[in-house]
Amino acid sequence: MANKDRNKRAARKARQAKRQQAEATQAAQAAAIASDPQAAKAQEKALKKAEAKKQPAKKQEPGKKPGLVQRTKTYFGDVRSEMRRVVWPTRTELKNFTVAVVVLLVVFGVAVWLIDTGVVAALVGYSGLRG
Repeated sequence: MANKDRNKRAARKARQAKRQQAEATQAAQAAAIASDPQAAKAQEKALKKAEAKKQPAKKQEPGKKPGLVQRTKTYFGDVRSEMRRVVWPTRTELKNFTVAVVVLLVVFGVAVWLIDTGVVAALVGYSGLRG
């Protein structure tokens, strides 16, 4: 339980440090804006852009599903964003992984064969039947 409390405290401290850093950055930007009117306009424009992005899309009525076309667009949009996050293996990594898989298939195949042979021999020995 003490570890859980310690983690909570550490998380609070990290959030507080982040807040303080953001406030310091804002103060520095405000000082820069106060001394340069061009920077003030650029900052204002950037804030407006950020606020426009934050506004959520149309909200639906609860319990009402979007249409087939909208669901399809959403699905392919999600697929596209996930595919951008994928880290593809290099050619050498791919070769190494392939060799490892083939080697493990051979090892497990031999292991299963040995176990099967042992079980069959035990059953033949126990029952006295020839197979």
